[in-house]
Amino acid sequence: MATPHFSDKSLKFLRGLKRNNDREWFEPRKPIYEAELKAPMLSVIDAINQAMLDFAPENVHPPQKCMMRIYRDVRFSADKSPYKSRVSAWWARAGLEKTSGGGFYFSLSTTDVTIAAGVYMPEREQLLAIRRYLVDHHQELRALLAGKKLRAKLQEFEGLRLTRPPKGFNPDDPAMDLLLCRQWGIAATLPVETATSPALVKEIVARFRLAAPVVALLNRPLLGKPKQPLF
Repeated sequence: MATPHFSDKSLKFLRGLKRNNDREWFEPRKPIYEAELKAPMLSVIDAINQAMLDFAPENVHPPQKCMMRIYRDVRFSADKSPYKSRVSAWWARAGLEKTSGGGFYFSLSTTDVTIAAGVYMPEREQLLAIRRYLVDHHQELRALLAGKKLRAKLQEFEGLRLTRPPKGFNPDDPAMDLLLCRQWGIAATLPVETATSPALVKEIVARFRLAAPVVALLNRPLLGKPKQPLF
């Protein structure tokens, strides 16, 4: 069975959409989008799901739930372009689907393939919970991020760092460099040609596998404590 990946037609459609981001162009070409981008994306997600059962089963969801919509939310944006110029997928942690917990991300644009994992836009309460957790567990996170295999394939997020220590935390805390962050994770940018290669799924899965312990650590403070048995 052939390993799912994208085609030159997939990239051609994305380039056309980037130049003509309007409904007049997209609507008559929607069947092309469905065939050349949506269908292969769902197949890629399904193949990744099968591999993730071995190392991140709590992040596996039906492909339709992982794939992100091509339509942009323009309600609060100055840019009123109705469509995204990339196709993407997000593997949320079970129980955190409606929040911004740690997960895995893949996207294809006209210029590159992006593979990432971590906590990207945590809610206020989640941000505080992760910071409090890192006060006691920063060395564990540092050890994971310093792994040679991980560093060979992924780079740490810049983290949208604050310029001052967050309120309520000791400025001299040894975890402060991590506490200043507003996001935590790792990412890789690969050439766009990766998307049309039969090795696409292999490249994504290899990085997701390396990132899984980081994602699991960041999700620990966000998950409710298991209920104690009554007896």
